[in-house]
Amino acid sequence: MTSFQGFGLAEPLARALAEENYVTPTPIQTQTIPIAIEGRDVIGIAQTGTGKTAAFALPILHRIMANRTPLEKKSCRVLVLSPTRELSGQILESFLAYGRHARISATLAIGGVPMGKQVRALQNGVDILVATPGRLLDLVRGNALRLNKVDFLVLDEADRMLDMGFIHDIRQVVAKLPKERQTLFFSATMPQAIAELAGQMLRNPASVSVTPQASTAERIVQRVIHVDRGAKPAMLVELLKGESETMDRALIFTRTKHGADKVVKSLLKAGIPAEAIHGNKSQNQRERVLAAFRQGAIRTLIATDIAARGIDVDGISHVVNFDLPNIPESYVHRIGRTARAGAEGVAISFCDADERAFLRDIEKLIRAQIPSTDRRTGNPQPVAAEEHHRPRQQQNRGRPSQQQRRPRPDGAPRQQRPDGAPRQQQAQRPQQRPQGQSAGTTSNEITGVAFMQRGARRADDRRPQRGENGETAWRRKS
Repeated sequence: MTSFQGFGLAEPLARALAEENYVTPTPIQTQTIPIAIEGRDVIGIAQTGTGKTAAFALPILHRIMANRTPLEKKSCRVLVLSPTRELSGQILESFLAYGRHARISATLAIGGVPMGKQVRALQNGVDILVATPGRLLDLVRGNALRLNKVDFLVLDEADRMLDMGFIHDIRQVVAKLPKERQTLFFSATMPQAIAELAGQMLRNPASVSVTPQASTAERIVQRVIHVDRGAKPAMLVELLKGESETMDRALIFTRTKHGADKVVKSLLKAGIPAEAIHGNKSQNQRERVLAAFRQGAIRTLIATDIAARGIDVDGISHVVNFDLPNIPESYVHRIGRTARAGAEGVAISFCDADERAFLRDIEKLIRAQIPSTDRRTGNPQPVAAEEHHRPRQQQNRGRPSQQQRRPRPDGAPRQQRPDGAPRQQQAQRPQQRPQGQSAGTTSNEITGVAFMQRGARRADDRRPQRGENGETAWRRKS
């Protein structure tokens, strides 16, 4: 399919696509849209940035327009679940853009904001509801939403929801949905748990896969910099200043929220404007920072994995993994923020000694070795020869045995005192003879006598004493 006109979409949708300058569909759109228009369930595997949102939004809008029904209060016809607030907001924007001439109603249900506005928006029912699983269940438990009228269910970034622990919530949501529905299931990777979930939710689905699982975009230039942990902040400053001429926007990933804030402070101290976005920020703060990054007012954004698939910003030229992810699939999703819509991108990862095992897992997943450079201090061994595990502890921690001692080349004693006396002779001191010891008594005999004397004293200490009740001191009265 070389044009959107070949799909036979409704005229209002075709007009909106022309206004959005959509001309040629992407591979995931070419394969998904005709199948979804027929009403079949779809399971799609595709990387981020391949046009998945339009692949499920357009056929759903087309089917809604072809079969309009009155909305019931506190209900929705289309339910879209996504893992993050940012991604949910972007999905809603796409539905509103494609359906601007279709007279549809749509709203958002996400955490981090007061629930009252969302409750009021659902009062009279909506065509499309985009939600995160946690807030959706809050609305259902509060009797603000009923799910018995859902005709279309979309799960976007299903593997990310698995990583974030939403699978139990998803099962609760699916249990409340009608069995007669169309389900569209999308994921960038397909681990076993996701495959099992899809098998339970979908009926005779059509499988769509446009890229190998867990592969990385060909237009992304990847490289690794081996660096000491403490040198990462300085290395990041050097990198950003060195790449400033070719860098449009840089997205930097850290493993923790506290780490993201520390990176922001170090960049600001070096004179590089930067902001952070993570789960501890309020929704208003996150929206403000993301809008500034999208507009170019902020060129450097530090984020945790919560935003790895929730940031859809054109013009991200560089992705930097300040911390390598401990989940190898997250690496694919992180660097997928660049090289979008046919552009090229650069992905640079810092790797310290504790992260080499993560790097090995990533290279195994993507089935490729990432070019690397070594910027560690000291005189390190070649990276390829190093082990990805902790060094073994020494088995013999005491003094070496006679066989383990190596003779000195000159034949002299190994340790000499400054005055020339051997260490063993220098350490000898006259010992006072215990009382009652004869001159011929050996040390072993002394030790044995002392041991028996101490035992006799302890036996004397435990000699039974008669109490007033006639029992010995250590026996309990029966």
